[in-house]
Amino acid sequence: MSDLNELLTARPHLQMHAMDGLVMEDVPLQGVVREVGTPCWVISAGAIRARYRALATAFAGMDMHIHYAVKANDHLAILRLLHGLGAGADVVSGGELHRAITAGISPRDIVFSGVGKTEAELRDAIGRAIAQINIESAEELEMVSAIAASMGRVAKIALRINPDVDPGTHAKITTGRAGNKFGIAYADALALYRRAAGLPGIQPVGLAVHIGSQILSMAPYLAAYARVAALIGGLREAGFAPERVDCGGGLGIPYRAEPAATPEALAGAIRQTLGGLGLSLIVEPGRWLVGPAGLLLTSVILVKQASPRRFVVLDAAMNDLIRPAMYDAWHEFVPLNAADALGEPIPTDIVGPVCETGDTFATNRTLPAPSAGAGLAILDCGAYGSVMSSNYNARPLAAQVLVAGHQWSVIRPRQTLSSLWEAEMVPEFLQT
Repeated sequence: MSDLNELLTARPHLQMHAMDGLVMEDVPLQGVVREVGTPCWVISAGAIRARYRALATAFAGMDMHIHYAVKANDHLAILRLLHGLGAGADVVSGGELHRAITAGISPRDIVFSGVGKTEAELRDAIGRAIAQINIESAEELEMVSAIAASMGRVAKIALRINPDVDPGTHAKITTGRAGNKFGIAYADALALYRRAAGLPGIQPVGLAVHIGSQILSMAPYLAAYARVAALIGGLREAGFAPERVDCGGGLGIPYRAEPAATPEALAGAIRQTLGGLGLSLIVEPGRWLVGPAGLLLTSVILVKQASPRRFVVLDAAMNDLIRPAMYDAWHEFVPLNAADALGEPIPTDIVGPVCETGDTFATNRTLPAPSAGAGLAILDCGAYGSVMSSNYNARPLAAQVLVAGHQWSVIRPRQTLSSLWEAEMVPEFLQT
């Protein structure tokens, strides 16, 4: 475990109290565990509000519109909270579109991204007159034109450009390199924009770019936005009048001792490359807004000594938090009890109970030795945590809790065992 004081200083919504243990805002988390049990997701409304305001302040003076990337955490309470702060939404499916609207976000504040939008999803989005559809290919452009024209509508579209820039992040979350499935090849963009301008049912309004997730350096952003700026110039020289650029998202967070990316740095990169072009701009943060605000609370089932290894087996598993298994992701662990944080740190493998060797949260991690029944908080789980959960091994989805000041509320109860199969049907020919 990293230094506890450093971990908590970097996460001001968390404190360790001598009597109450780990506290989120003004709520002792051991009390939440006593009432709700583990595993349990807990997220701080105050942390999300503070991070959103910091982001908005960084973009002050720019014609910038913040669209939250719904895929990071799509709970209605989170969407409602961000909508109340002024956020629009970036969605990548019809389900996310309906979630955003259900949370109160106007279709006029929704951008639809994604490489494989279905005809049904596009008809829904066009019928609702959403702000923008980001076009990923020449084939999708023709598809959107045909659908919109058949509906007697005009859909606003932006061409998503693949700038062939390496964001320096995990290969599974890069989206702007040549060979990725996303976006339109840079060299093809001008010709395709010209094609879009002549098609019925669509109105091209600009360009979009998104190069990946968990980006901690500004160099890839500067390279990608510079290419977009050059393309805007080329479009204007060709007689077109692009009015907006969707700058994408991907701003990373420090899961361990990495240098933190800041919204001020991102705003600086955008100002430097796109700020003087007279464009309306969109940014699509997800992880940066909600990631540090969330925890996964878990309890130790047992400690298994299998020389030379020592395994701490948790009641949380890869079906709850899949990021370590999928991305080799690092998450820090903090004891819920203050006394447990004072123990002598020793090397430990932290694992879950799922029947997969991949159900491992950390290998050879140094932390104070927890005993059976002890509570732990897994940090920085507010993004790509609960939203990626599954029922693998017939495990119910964990409860979710939202904290705001001294108040807290269950925002999704723990799934019951019977609900795992209540929608399943056994055909009559097997009922003999």
